Amino acid sequence: MSRAVIRAEGQITLPADIRDALHVDEGDDVSFVVTDRGVLMRGLKVIPAEQAWFWSAQWQEGERDATADLEAGRTTKDASSEDLLATLS
Repeated sequence: MSRAVIRAEGQITLPADIRDALHVDEGDDVSFVVTDRGVLMRGLKVIPAEQAWFWSAQWQEGERDATADLEAGRTTKDASSEDLLATLS
C-alpha cells in the first residue's frame, strides 16, 4: 500500500511505485473516475494530433507484424536501390 499527503491547493506527490504502475512521468496527465468501489486513477499520454495515425489499432497491428517478421528473420537486405526495385517487381 502506498500513501500520499494532501498539501495546499489539493496537491499530492504520487509515490514512485504508483507512477511506475500508471506509466506516467512529470508533465503527464491523469484521469479520475468515481465508481461504486472507489476512485479509479488512470495515466494519460497526450499524443500530438499529427501523430495519432501511428497509434491507431490498424497501424499498431502492422507494427507488431513487422516486429514479428524481424524477430523471425523473415526479411531481406538489398545491396543497392536497383536490387531493391528488382525485388519489388
